[in-house]
Amino acid sequence: MKFRHAILHLVAIPLFLAPVGAFAATADEQFLAARDALRAGDKARLERLASTLQGYELEAYVDYWRLLLDLKDADPATVGAFLARYDPSYVAEKLRIDWLRQQGRKQQWALFDAEYQRLTQPEQDLVCYALQSRRAQGDAKALDDALPLWLTLLEPPDSCYPILEALIVEKRVLADAVWARIRRQFEANKIPAALYSMNYLPPSQTPDTKLAQTVADAPLPWLTRLPSDFATNRMQRELAALAIQRIARNDPRMAADQLTRLGTSLNAGEKAWAWSQIGWQAAQRHLPEAMEWYRQAGDAPLSDEVAQWKVRAALRAHDWGSVRSTIEKMLPALAAQPAWVYWLGRAYRSGGRLEEANALFARIAGQPDFYGNLANDELGRPTTTPPKAAPPSREELLQANANPGVQRGLAFFRLNLRTEGVKEWNWAMRAMTDRELLALSDIAQRAGMYDRAIAAADRTRNEHDYSLRYLAPFGDQVRPAARSQALDDAWVYGLMRQESRFVTSAKSTVGASGLMQLMPATAKWVANKIGLKDFRQGRVNDTETNLLLGTTYMRLVLESLDNHPVLASAAYNAGPGRARRWRADRPLEGAIYTETIPFSETRDYVKKVMSNSVYYSALFDGQPQTIKSRLGIIPARTGGEAKGEDLP
Repeated sequence: MKFRHAILHLVAIPLFLAPVGAFAATADEQFLAARDALRAGDKARLERLASTLQGYELEAYVDYWRLLLDLKDADPATVGAFLARYDPSYVAEKLRIDWLRQQGRKQQWALFDAEYQRLTQPEQDLVCYALQSRRAQGDAKALDDALPLWLTLLEPPDSCYPILEALIVEKRVLADAVWARIRRQFEANKIPAALYSMNYLPPSQTPDTKLAQTVADAPLPWLTRLPSDFATNRMQRELAALAIQRIARNDPRMAADQLTRLGTSLNAGEKAWAWSQIGWQAAQRHLPEAMEWYRQAGDAPLSDEVAQWKVRAALRAHDWGSVRSTIEKMLPALAAQPAWVYWLGRAYRSGGRLEEANALFARIAGQPDFYGNLANDELGRPTTTPPKAAPPSREELLQANANPGVQRGLAFFRLNLRTEGVKEWNWAMRAMTDRELLALSDIAQRAGMYDRAIAAADRTRNEHDYSLRYLAPFGDQVRPAARSQALDDAWVYGLMRQESRFVTSAKSTVGASGLMQLMPATAKWVANKIGLKDFRQGRVNDTETNLLLGTTYMRLVLESLDNHPVLASAAYNAGPGRARRWRADRPLEGAIYTETIPFSETRDYVKKVMSNSVYYSALFDGQPQTIKSRLGIIPARTGGEAKGEDLP
């Protein structure tokens, strides 16, 4: 259901939305014209239109645009008056951020500090401006607070460079730390940023730009030309380790050969880091040597990403001792993530430490996600939906609907300005109670704004309505389509919830469309496969057509992948060929296969689809569910891997 149609459908229900009459429609047109005037920098036209939009739902944005055109020279009192009028709205936060950036650039620290303390969610560039302000005022702790940024802020905004450079000037960071930063930047493939960081090295260790670029772009030829005495020069040794890292990104085995050839030329720390990089790249390719190469790294400190892939490699090798020891060495914030709490519990259980394992499972059991579901299973507590909260009262619905942020969000949706509407809606939800969120979810569901209904219901903390959190719209179309393909409707809904949140007009940045987010080539291939007459790409967003093509593709993928929903879910996101290649030479737990998917987007996608399906099944069947029964065992690779390769 298109949103504009949904609004008209609710005109008869004044509880939710005011009617959209001729005056409102005219105001909408004037608002869009004001938006165009802003984009054109036409101040005079914007001012004329602003005078006609007083009292309009989105008047705050028009006032914001008027200020934005002259913000560089704006009077602080005028800015203050706007903020006083519209706080604590999203548009006030937007202006505050813009104003703070202006004052930070001009180093007007008194004006900056006055508003920074009122900022709700400071972005990184503003955090660095705040550190600059503290430093300018002689705050000795500013650099203490900046020090953690050295190894985490790998591609900093401009406002952060004065702070990072102050760490160098004040000798809070020495050559070892500079090389550590460069290594992290190479790991993250932030090569221009890494080359810039080389300027912070002592002169004797600073490579010229051409040399550093050669190491990044052509590491293997450069390594073969290293002088025989390069081991006496730290710069050459460090560059050699970086070259090994670059080679490993494309060919870990070649990198291992090169590192072995270098022998004792690198010192222990340099060699250990290089082996950790080879192990990391091998782990992402599921190479059997990955754990051996990680072992060659010894006790070298690992970045978060490299440490996580060491655990994943150990999982595929069923090396529970390495799973345990690696997670135990993680930084506390990383080790506290549900994934690593769960896998550490599994490692403890494997080692017979049952009480400690169950304590870890209990920490995350009950959480409505993949790892919470898995922890439930480990504790013998099948996943159920919580008791359903009482429906919102009329008064609660009226109160939620009257929220100014909600009203602005609805207005943006009416104007088909979806991105702006989502931002207003999300901002409005931040401080809502469970009752307010449930009322807001109910309003959105009635209006056909299913994604917004889910977003609100997802945020409740104590009172829940999982029939809103796991909405199942279009049932008279989805369920027959699923049945016609012999598909589990809980899995179909779980996938659709992740793909589109039931927005029929959804379109991804790569061109996937509709409820089931079909790529153009996939839609055309399936249409040809089933002989769908008169198919054209414009029909992909038609609900019936989208469901027919999407469920047919799900069935074809499922059949080509041993009828395994985990493999088919991975294939739906990343392609059947990849889903096959990610299998192992021996059977794998579905949970381990999922955890070791190399693409972070697909890994997260499969976890959410499978967890979604657990809750949909619980809602549809009214029975407790186990996620392990859905994840099952992934069969080993076989000689018939080519089966189904013609699928897109």
